[in-house]
Formats: sequence, C-alpha cells, structure tokens
Amino acid sequence: MSKEQREAIAALLGPGPQGFEPQPVEQMREDFARMMGRFTVPQVRTTGTELGERPAVLVEPEGGQRPGTILYFHGGSFSLGSPQTAMGLTAGLVTRTGYRALSLDYRLAPEHPFPAAIEDCLAAYRALLEDGVDAQSIAFAGDSAGGGLTVTTTLAARKAGLPVPGAIVAFSPGLDHTRTGATMTTKAGIDPFFTPEGMAHTGGMYLAGQDPHQELLAPAVLADLTGFPPLLLQAGTNELLLDDSVRLAQRARDAEVDVILDVTAGVPHVFQSFTGRLDESDQALDRAALFLTQHLDA
Repeated sequence: MSKEQREAIAALLGPGPQGFEPQPVEQMREDFARMMGRFTVPQVRTTGTELGERPAVLVEPEGGQRPGTILYFHGGSFSLGSPQTAMGLTAGLVTRTGYRALSLDYRLAPEHPFPAAIEDCLAAYRALLEDGVDAQSIAFAGDSAGGGLTVTTTLAARKAGLPVPGAIVAFSPGLDHTRTGATMTTKAGIDPFFTPEGMAHTGGMYLAGQDPHQELLAPAVLADLTGFPPLLLQAGTNELLLDDSVRLAQRARDAEVDVILDVTAGVPHVFQSFTGRLDESDQALDRAALFLTQHLDA
C-alpha cells in the first residue's frame, strides 16, 4: 500500500468541500470535463458509433483483440459527463483485458430525468443482443452514476425478459437515491468531491420530483438481486457513497450471487482514475480486469 502516494493525492485534492453553492448545469459540465481531462488515458483506438439510437464510442486495444465486450456507462451524477470523461477508465479496462468496449453517451438530467438514462442503457444492451452478441460475453462496467447504471440496467433487463450480462464491474457506484447510507454522514468533510447538499442538488435533477423509494432508484436498499451475474464492487473509504456498495454487496450475498466487495483505505471516489500516480489505482484496475477475464472467458 502506498501511504505516501495516498497522502499526496489527499493533499492535491484538499479537504472536503464545505456546504454547496448551486451552479448552472452547463458550468458544472464544463468543470467536470476539465477535471476528468487531467487523467491519463492509455493508448487505444476509438471510433464514434451509435448503439440503441444513442451516440457511443467504440474503444479497441491497439494489439490483438479477444472475444468479449464491455458496455461502459460513464459517471457524472446522472447530469454530467460523457464517454470522453470516462475514457481513462474505459481504456484502462480495454488495455488490460484485450476486450473491446462500447461507451454509451446516455441522456442526462435535468433535460432527461429518471428513467431516461436506464432506458438508453437498456436499449444499448438490447442492440448488442439483437446484433448476435452473446449475453455471457458482455460485461457491464461503470463509475459513480454509471456504476449505479450497471446494476439498474441489469434489473431492467431482467424485468424485460432479457438475459443478464456475464459480469458487472462497478467503481464507486451510486446505488441509493434515498441517501440513507451511514457514510453519507460519517464521511462528510472527508470526501474531497461531494457534500450531502451537493448530492441532494444533482439527485434532485435526476429525480425531478419522483419518489426515490423505488428499486431502480435505490437498489442498495430495495433491489432483489436474484439471478444476477457475478458482481465486483470497488470503493474507497473516503467517500460518501461507500455504504452504497456495502449494502448492495449484502443484498447480493443474501440472493446467493457471487459478489466481491473490494474496499481500499484512504482513497477517494473513483480512485481508479489516478493511474500512474497511485499504485492502488492501477492495482484496482488490474483486479477488475482479472475479474472480467475470469467470467467472460469462461
């Protein structure tokens, strides 16, 4: 464990924000894209495409490609981000596994609130299946809000009578719009990115007045995970959303689902982005890649 590196990242990010001052969503999107643009992106081939009537980016390894597909859902509180903002993580999985990835540009709130993002992700998955891709050769992967979409899209696919994917990898997933996890309080002031007030603001844009007490809005609290594929949840101890992963892992265990809850101490939300600067980031992506190859290759 790289204590010095973790301390350096903590110093770089500074103390947790205090309070929250709303900004126009256009400014939030620009700021988010600028921040995510600072992270390292491994060398891959990228091609613009369309999937389920939404724009997407096909990401392929430069060397030999193995059979298998990663359907990637980017983060950004359901209101920010794009395939480009998550390219470091997407490319990191592609280069480590040799699989291709399709990163989806799903619709964002507040222009398109719940359940638009889930509908787009489900349509993209359906398009792959209709194109003849075997469900067991597809993995859902995503970070933050996109990590949440890996779970809710699987729930939606099961309800629609579609086969579930072969595996799920979720980095610091958002899985509870009721915001009842204990770490929403205990990690306030420690999480360098989020405050409860800020999350209430972006969550409100996604909810648009709808009741959060629904399976697709709070799977960590309400979802029946029976029949789910193997699930890898990675989170850090310095984040408000930690208990989203902890509680979903418990639900998976109760449903007799293969689940790995992978928690790293002293690191922030979506710490996997800090590759090259934090050993734990590279190691976490290595573990995620191993998990994917174990299940998709099988």
